[in-house]
Amino acid sequence: MAAESSRSCRSRSSAQKRELVCGHGERPVLRISGTKNNPGRRFWGCVYYEIQEECDFFQWTDPEAESEDPHVARMKRKVATLKAKVRDIEWKFKVAAVLGILGWVVLFCFWSQIWFNQREGVACVMPLKYG
Repeated sequence: MAAESSRSCRSRSSAQKRELVCGHGERPVLRISGTKNNPGRRFWGCVYYEIQEECDFFQWTDPEAESEDPHVARMKRKVATLKAKVRDIEWKFKVAAVLGILGWVVLFCFWSQIWFNQREGVACVMPLKYG
Protein backbone atom coordinates (compact mmCIF):
# COMPACT_ATOMS: atom_id res chain seq x y z
CA MET A 1 0.00 0.00 0.00
CA ALA A 2 2.83 2.40 0.86
CA ALA A 3 4.51 1.60 -2.46
CA GLU A 4 1.31 2.47 -4.34
CA SER A 5 1.03 5.77 -2.49
CA SER A 6 4.67 6.55 -3.19
CA ARG A 7 4.25 5.75 -6.89
CA SER A 8 1.12 7.89 -7.18
CA CYS A 9 2.88 10.74 -5.38
CA ARG A 10 5.82 10.49 -7.77
CA SER A 11 3.59 10.40 -10.83
CA ARG A 12 1.62 13.38 -9.53
CA SER A 13 4.77 15.41 -8.92
CA SER A 14 6.25 14.55 -12.33
CA ALA A 15 2.92 15.39 -13.99
CA GLN A 16 2.86 18.63 -12.03
CA LYS A 17 6.34 19.53 -13.36
CA ARG A 18 5.13 18.96 -16.91
CA GLU A 19 2.09 21.17 -16.31
CA LEU A 20 4.07 24.11 -14.91
CA VAL A 21 4.00 27.05 -17.31
CA CYS A 22 4.88 30.67 -16.56
CA GLY A 23 3.02 33.77 -17.72
CA HIS A 24 5.01 33.74 -20.98
CA GLY A 25 3.82 30.23 -21.80
CA GLU A 26 7.32 28.84 -21.18
CA ARG A 27 8.37 25.97 -18.92
CA PRO A 28 9.96 27.38 -15.75
CA VAL A 29 13.61 26.87 -14.83
CA LEU A 30 14.81 25.23 -11.63
CA ARG A 31 16.71 27.82 -9.59
CA ILE A 32 18.36 27.97 -6.18
CA SER A 33 17.50 30.69 -3.72
CA GLY A 34 20.29 32.87 -2.42
CA THR A 35 18.22 34.87 0.04
CA LYS A 36 18.98 35.09 3.74
CA ASN A 37 15.65 33.48 4.72
CA ASN A 38 15.82 30.62 2.19
CA PRO A 39 19.49 29.93 1.35
CA GLY A 40 19.97 26.96 -0.95
CA ARG A 41 16.23 26.28 -1.30
CA ARG A 42 15.19 25.21 -4.79
CA PHE A 43 12.31 26.79 -6.68
CA TRP A 44 10.77 27.00 -10.14
CA GLY A 45 11.06 30.43 -11.71
CA CYS A 46 10.30 32.15 -15.00
CA VAL A 47 12.83 31.67 -17.80
CA TYR A 48 12.90 35.43 -18.28
CA TYR A 49 13.67 36.25 -14.65
CA GLU A 50 15.76 39.46 -14.46
CA ILE A 51 15.28 39.99 -18.22
CA GLN A 52 11.59 40.92 -18.41
CA GLU A 53 9.64 42.21 -15.43
CA GLU A 54 6.20 41.12 -16.67
CA CYS A 55 6.13 37.60 -15.23
CA ASP A 56 6.23 36.79 -11.52
CA PHE A 57 6.03 33.00 -11.77
CA PHE A 58 7.40 31.37 -8.64
CA GLN A 59 6.86 27.98 -6.98
CA TRP A 60 8.90 26.15 -4.33
CA THR A 61 10.00 22.64 -5.32
CA ASP A 62 9.35 21.37 -1.79
CA PRO A 63 5.82 22.50 -0.90
CA GLU A 64 5.60 19.87 1.84
CA ALA A 65 8.38 21.67 3.70
CA GLU A 66 6.07 24.65 4.10
CA SER A 67 3.73 22.55 6.24
CA GLU A 68 6.45 21.71 8.77
CA ASP A 69 7.80 23.97 11.47
CA PRO A 70 9.58 26.94 9.85
CA HIS A 71 12.49 26.62 12.28
CA VAL A 72 13.02 22.98 11.29
CA ALA A 73 12.84 23.86 7.60
CA ARG A 74 15.36 26.68 8.08
CA MET A 75 17.71 24.38 9.99
CA LYS A 76 17.47 21.76 7.22
CA ARG A 77 18.42 24.39 4.66
CA LYS A 78 21.30 25.56 6.86
CA VAL A 79 22.54 21.98 7.18
CA ALA A 80 22.43 21.54 3.40
CA THR A 81 24.32 24.82 2.92
CA LEU A 82 26.93 23.87 5.51
CA LYS A 83 27.41 20.43 3.95
CA ALA A 84 28.09 22.08 0.60
CA LYS A 85 30.61 24.42 2.24
CA VAL A 86 32.33 21.48 3.95
CA ARG A 87 32.65 19.64 0.62
CA ASP A 88 34.15 22.77 -0.93
CA ILE A 89 36.63 23.22 1.94
CA GLU A 90 37.58 19.53 1.87
CA TRP A 91 38.37 19.84 -1.85
CA LYS A 92 40.51 22.93 -1.24
CA PHE A 93 42.31 21.16 1.60
CA LYS A 94 43.09 18.15 -0.60
CA VAL A 95 44.47 20.39 -3.35
CA ALA A 96 46.58 22.31 -0.81
CA ALA A 97 47.89 19.05 0.69
CA VAL A 98 48.91 17.69 -2.71
CA LEU A 99 50.61 20.96 -3.65
CA GLY A 100 52.35 21.08 -0.27
CA ILE A 101 53.66 17.53 -0.58
CA LEU A 102 54.75 18.21 -4.15
CA GLY A 103 56.61 21.32 -2.98
CA TRP A 104 58.45 19.38 -0.28
CA VAL A 105 59.43 16.67 -2.79
CA VAL A 106 60.81 19.26 -5.21
CA LEU A 107 62.67 21.00 -2.37
CA PHE A 108 64.12 17.67 -1.20
CA CYS A 109 65.29 16.85 -4.74
CA PHE A 110 66.89 20.29 -5.04
CA TRP A 111 68.68 19.96 -1.68
CA SER A 112 69.86 16.43 -2.45
CA GLN A 113 71.21 17.60 -5.84
CA ILE A 114 73.15 20.39 -4.13
CA TRP A 115 74.44 17.99 -1.46
CA PHE A 116 75.60 15.40 -4.05
CA ASN A 117 77.25 18.10 -6.16
CA GLN A 118 79.14 19.47 -3.12
CA ARG A 119 80.18 15.98 -2.10
CA GLU A 120 81.58 15.24 -5.55
CA GLY A 121 83.25 18.62 -5.73
CA VAL A 122 81.18 19.72 -8.73
CA ALA A 123 80.38 23.39 -8.94
CA CYS A 124 76.81 24.46 -8.51
CA VAL A 125 74.86 24.64 -11.77
CA MET A 126 73.90 28.25 -11.09
CA PRO A 127 76.59 29.89 -8.96
CA LEU A 128 75.37 32.79 -6.89
CA LYS A 129 77.23 36.08 -7.34
CA TYR A 130 77.12 38.59 -4.56
CA GLY A 131 77.90 42.26 -5.19
